[in-house]
Amino acid sequence: MLLSSKRITAWAVLALWVAAVLAAVPLAGRLPDAVQAKSTAELPRGAQSTEVEKLADRFRVGDQAPALIVYARTGPGITPADRAKADADRRTLAPLATAPIGPPQASRDGRALLLAVPLHDNDDLSGNAKKVRDAATTNVPRGLQVKVTGPAGAALDTGDAFRKVDKPLLLITIVLVAVVLLLTYRSPVLWLLPLACAAISLQVTSAVVYLLAEHAGLYVADGMSTILNALVFGISTDYALLLLARYREELRRHEDRHRAMAAALRRAAVPVAASAATVCLGLLCLLAAHMGFNYALGPVGAIGILGGLAVVMTLLPALLVVLGRWVFWPRIPRFGDAPPARGGLWDRAGRRIAARPRLVWALGAAVLAALAAGCLGVHTGLDRAHFLTTTPNSVQGERLADAHFPGDESRPLQVVSGRPVDLRGIPGVARTGTPETSADGRLTRTAVVLTSPPGSDAAKRTVERIRHAEPDALVGGGAASELDLADAQAHDRRVVIPLVLGVVLIVLIALLRALVAPLLVVATVVGSYFAALGASWLLVRYAFGFPALDVQVALMGFLFMVALGVDYNLFLVSRIREEAASAGHRGGVLRGLGLTGGVISSAGLVLASTFGVLGVMPVTMFVEIGVLVALGVLLDTFVVRPVIVPALALDAGRRFWWPGPLSRTPARPAPDREPVPRA
Repeated sequence: MLLSSKRITAWAVLALWVAAVLAAVPLAGRLPDAVQAKSTAELPRGAQSTEVEKLADRFRVGDQAPALIVYARTGPGITPADRAKADADRRTLAPLATAPIGPPQASRDGRALLLAVPLHDNDDLSGNAKKVRDAATTNVPRGLQVKVTGPAGAALDTGDAFRKVDKPLLLITIVLVAVVLLLTYRSPVLWLLPLACAAISLQVTSAVVYLLAEHAGLYVADGMSTILNALVFGISTDYALLLLARYREELRRHEDRHRAMAAALRRAAVPVAASAATVCLGLLCLLAAHMGFNYALGPVGAIGILGGLAVVMTLLPALLVVLGRWVFWPRIPRFGDAPPARGGLWDRAGRRIAARPRLVWALGAAVLAALAAGCLGVHTGLDRAHFLTTTPNSVQGERLADAHFPGDESRPLQVVSGRPVDLRGIPGVARTGTPETSADGRLTRTAVVLTSPPGSDAAKRTVERIRHAEPDALVGGGAASELDLADAQAHDRRVVIPLVLGVVLIVLIALLRALVAPLLVVATVVGSYFAALGASWLLVRYAFGFPALDVQVALMGFLFMVALGVDYNLFLVSRIREEAASAGHRGGVLRGLGLTGGVISSAGLVLASTFGVLGVMPVTMFVEIGVLVALGVLLDTFVVRPVIVPALALDAGRRFWWPGPLSRTPARPAPDREPVPRA
């Protein structure tokens, strides 16, 4: 990293990054091609429903995701023209199907038809489902509703939702970050550098993810690029802001800007690297998850963090020393300039906190507790009808199917066993299909229609009864998949959350060489998480009108808030530790808060903006994650980090650093004004 601060090597670093970007841009543009669009890609690892899908290739019809076309009338009933339309669709779609399409099935009330079109469950699923929908919605008789649902219809609607917003979302993110940077620096040039580094980080990261997906089997799910955009833009800009703040300080101490950059890198490298390690290790804890999306996000997110770290700590220093001091215009830091005078916002805040620190942190904790009280009313578990913020074609079709066809006719269970199964007499089973034999003759697969819809508790209890009655069989599809998803999500919360807390605590202990300070910092971040969770639930319930939080939100929100929220406290406390070595504990706390307050607040606004942009997504889960993380980061930036943590540090005194050496060092009063260092 120090190489980029030297005269000759700075140009070499720039040349290397230019070559890297030229190579990365075309590969990054192909990242959408690496997304696995299979409807089963996100099933839990090791679950029965997942094993059933893996065995699908052993049967003649293979791995399928049917497109279910529902034809319904609200009037007296299906007409001959409606039947002719369904028969015409059956003939038109026959070349697209993976097996013969059966005749349309009529509902008992005579007002609906159901046509099942078997499609391959592969990366072409969304495209084939679109062909089905286009054909089904052409030349429709007047008064007839035609909707495409089933796994293929859901995959099509989800893919459409992401494709429509990916580019606009990235543009909104760039604009918001640019506005925050302009307000922060009030410079016509300087704001471009962090933004350019964030954009380059995203291109390089996307290229690496694409290469690993194509050649190393890395799983990239729908929506992964959306999370990656927010994460890389936010974290890269944060690191750039911190390095720029240090560089500005050192330019006042060193006449030569290369020496100033070398000093800035030495002092910023440890907290920035510790921050990156905290976030990376926290994300990699997701490798213990069972859910496919959670498991995949770990390595993809860690790659994004490392990409941002590499760009900010090599390319940005090279750009700064090549361009010179003028990039800070109109507020150019000159050698020998006095440090900014005391009396700034965070300096004044620190002195007021120091007057009564115990009262301050107690009031701050009370605010967090009041917001956290909203968690008491949280409802979790969105149904399929609320997966998107709109009501797409597949959801409308599922409602029509549920209204006219019994139970889970549209999504039956699949029972795979080494012998034919007998499910007669099991409560909740409506009927079973004809057993199908695998190509090698060793397995049978039986479709089982239940009396209850797949998402209902009654259907899940029926699955448990079938699994108990047939312990040697594998039960998947329909309600079994819903049950396995709920179990996997509960497992991930139980396992991943303690792992993340443990990793964060270990990194803080290693960096701060203390035990009390890391425990207090982690406690404040956890408190801000529950406060943000309570506040975000009230917001999404009463402002957005969502009936529940997606089960993924609690885990994703915790991961991002704790891993990213600890960053700001890490930057603050590491600077306090640095200043306390020369100014004593109390002086170190006040000086550390005054020196880092502005830059960390700006960094928090950037990160909150990048995640807040998720609020315009059409996917409910992403909206809820965006709201939760944005609120949490703002709480951490303006309440926990600048108020509660300094108050706790001041109240604890030197015990804050126990058992490290600073806990035994007598406090020395800080000078009223920092002396201007010589060259």
